[in-house]
Amino acid sequence: MKLIAGLGNPGSEYVGTRHNIGFEIIDALAKKFGMTYAGEEFNRVARNKFGALTLDGSFKDEKVLLIKPLTYMNLSGQSVHAAMGFYQLVADDILIVLDDVALPSGKIRLRSGGSSGGHNGLKNIEQLLGTNQYPRLRIGIDPPPPFVPQKDYVLGRFSPAQRTYLETAIPRACEAIEMWMKEGVGKAMSLFNAEEKEA
Repeated sequence: MKLIAGLGNPGSEYVGTRHNIGFEIIDALAKKFGMTYAGEEFNRVARNKFGALTLDGSFKDEKVLLIKPLTYMNLSGQSVHAAMGFYQLVADDILIVLDDVALPSGKIRLRSGGSSGGHNGLKNIEQLLGTNQYPRLRIGIDPPPPFVPQKDYVLGRFSPAQRTYLETAIPRACEAIEMWMKEGVGKAMSLFNAEEKEA
């Protein structure tokens, strides 16, 4: 089984915010995998388990569990850790999808492990898993403008221009995740990170 966790904050006030791009990717994956439709449909049909909205199924003979933690960003690791324990998964079986202020809007970057980069969701996952060696897919949201606190920026909504970039980034992120599931993180990194450099 593969576990894919999109990070974000629960509640209608956070829908569409930059920090919730992980939730949007999970919605898009659910639609791509034929597990549900999209958007709010995921929230209606998902089960509340592991402190997260969860949807399980299969895609091309691979069992998959999609989760949106309901613990708020800073405690995202609780849901990931609980689901991993229940299904007896190892770090290579999981993929964390999150926002990244260090990348331009719409750029994606897949990594097999590494630092949290100051992201509180990753910090909590690393703390509870006892390792930073687990795959993650970062989605660029641009750095905050001058004099805008990062906390305020990530909890704000995308500008129309940023949304335009995401229209292509979200499907590409889903393709990268599918490649990770089928071929592993190394192959997916070599293909999709290379394409990002060329773009």
